Amino acid sequence: MPHAVPSAERIRDLAGTTMGTTWSVRFVGSSASAQTLHRMIPLALERVIAQMSPWEDQSDISRFNRLALNQWQDLPPEFSRVMVSALRIAAESDGAYDPTMGALVDLWGFGPSGARALPPSPDEIDRRRQECGWRRLDLDARARRLRRSSYEPLDLCGIAKGFAVDLVAETLRGLGIHNALVEIGGELRGLGVKPDGSPWWVEIDRPARPTDKAAEPILVALHQLAIATSGCERGFTRGADHFSHTLDPRTGWPITNGMMTATVLHPSCMEADGYATALMVLGPDAGVDFAVKHQLAALILFRHGDAVMERTTPALDAMLA
Repeated sequence: MPHAVPSAERIRDLAGTTMGTTWSVRFVGSSASAQTLHRMIPLALERVIAQMSPWEDQSDISRFNRLALNQWQDLPPEFSRVMVSALRIAAESDGAYDPTMGALVDLWGFGPSGARALPPSPDEIDRRRQECGWRRLDLDARARRLRRSSYEPLDLCGIAKGFAVDLVAETLRGLGIHNALVEIGGELRGLGVKPDGSPWWVEIDRPARPTDKAAEPILVALHQLAIATSGCERGFTRGADHFSHTLDPRTGWPITNGMMTATVLHPSCMEADGYATALMVLGPDAGVDFAVKHQLAALILFRHGDAVMERTTPALDAMLA
């Protein structure tokens, strides 16, 4: 049941930058609450960066990536929680999502080593691909510790931003804020309702039709729901080829399956983020089959020849009915 909204409280807005993007929070509360959140939200985001950013030399993930093989590293609770989800999605997707893609991500110029203008050689790609392998990680979730049996740098960029959204939402609830909309870099999670009792509505854009007239956006009510979208617009172009930042860990190459975006709705933004990444790699057919099997509410956009197509899953159709 939604928490009642005191009539004296109104929607307030906070915003800032984090993780190379922006964050915003709309919440129902007092000016005193706004002052508290202005301090506490950045602290929550800094915890995610300190634990899971490969750009921070002393982060937990960077220290793990330098750790000798077969050595345990203790994990903070948040990092352990993300690893549990990441390894489960890796297993469910048979490696379409893989949290051990750090070497590949860096090789293609999307990691801490910096951008590149030319694609790497096939030999380099194959060598780095062999350094991926989520099955070679050993997570002791009860003791919150992690080790690896071969060299495979972790990269959690496909799931950490969604977790950051969840952590901010949990921070709000811990401070007594039960009605809010949290957003980081386009990933969102809604809590409760607005003062008038209406939900937090968000739009999912849809492609233009052959008539060149865009379809009506899909409106979704984020009541205790999160939404995450993975795309392939980032990357670099060489001649006629565009190399997307969305890499297939099974081949080592950027995806070329026609996928444009995958959007997933889920109670957890972390889960939505990870699943959206997996769907991008799986492609239109296998991705929809996977989403149906796992009862995901999902929308995928993909190119078929010159046309832009969309497919929704039954779980999303039921949500919109």
